Amino acid sequence: MIAPRSPLGHDATIGILGGGQLGRMLALAAARLGFKCHVLCPDPHSPAFDVVRRVTEADYADMAALDRFANDVDVVTYEFENVPAETATFLSARRPVLPDPKVLATTQDRLIEKAFVQSLGIATARFAAVDSAEGLAAALATIGRPAVLKTRRFGYDGKGQAIIRDGQGADLFDALGGQAQILEAFVPFEREISVVAARGAGGEIESFDVTENTHEDHILRTSRAPAAVSAAVATEARRIAETIAQAFGYVGVLAVEMFVVKDGHGHAVLVNEIAPRVHNSGHWTIDGASVSQFEQHIRAVAGLPLAKPIRRGRAEMMNLLGEEANDVTKWLQMPATAVHLYGKTAARPGRKMGHVTRVLPE
Repeated sequence: MIAPRSPLGHDATIGILGGGQLGRMLALAAARLGFKCHVLCPDPHSPAFDVVRRVTEADYADMAALDRFANDVDVVTYEFENVPAETATFLSARRPVLPDPKVLATTQDRLIEKAFVQSLGIATARFAAVDSAEGLAAALATIGRPAVLKTRRFGYDGKGQAIIRDGQGADLFDALGGQAQILEAFVPFEREISVVAARGAGGEIESFDVTENTHEDHILRTSRAPAAVSAAVATEARRIAETIAQAFGYVGVLAVEMFVVKDGHGHAVLVNEIAPRVHNSGHWTIDGASVSQFEQHIRAVAGLPLAKPIRRGRAEMMNLLGEEANDVTKWLQMPATAVHLYGKTAARPGRKMGHVTRVLPE
């Protein structure tokens, strides 16, 4: 991998792999700092295309397009973690790619990710590898029911997973496509929380306040900061995220999703997933903090100093799903409220079309 030049000049161009709403908001943050952006994505309707200087509409396996893309940018980052390994490897031989592509090899596979987290002495749900229906039966005998069966790769927003309850068994292996899977013990959590943290090239880390998340049908519905957790839980959650970032030698923003569970008379924190990118649960930072997660990521990959995030009040973010984005008038009239629409055209059920943030006094 080519080592990053640091810091980038104000005439630099940042390359972004992926053209969704995260890429769009990264580009808007980059523009505030004077940078140009070039987005590569195969989808002609990519929301990020509307706000950047240059676009490349091409498949991630199109090496000629990737070569042209690399020649036009100074550094490459990505808005989603399922960038093909071949794409990241190809680009990293031509330009700095941040976060380092080696992080993708860990976070793209749930089994490898869980093992990595446990190797740091950080707790997760109990888990077992599953490679066949017989393997699932054996894993269930060890893990027990209820349990959550997940594909090891390419799952998000509840896709590629199923809860196994009493009376259900090994037939679910084929129901998830018969590919490599992981079985995780069901966690009777009290709260779902996340920490969005940024790490600069020099190893400095800045974390945002712990955020409490509510999901509906496996899709994030609301995020609130600060989370309603004790100071001890908040400190531990931030320590976990910062430990993971340091272990990766990470450059950029990452999010760590966690469960808060009862532990005797207190609480413990278990890691659920790592997202090596800006994250939906950090959207409140655009309006609710002195620096957004998107600007913090751009600062990191550009080699600029990280900011010290200061929360401006009690922040609440709600995703606008499907047709909800067609009725934002009520939010536009509400004090202390900001509306963010992503410019998507097809309002499918459950699709994230935008979000609303409210920031209220402490």
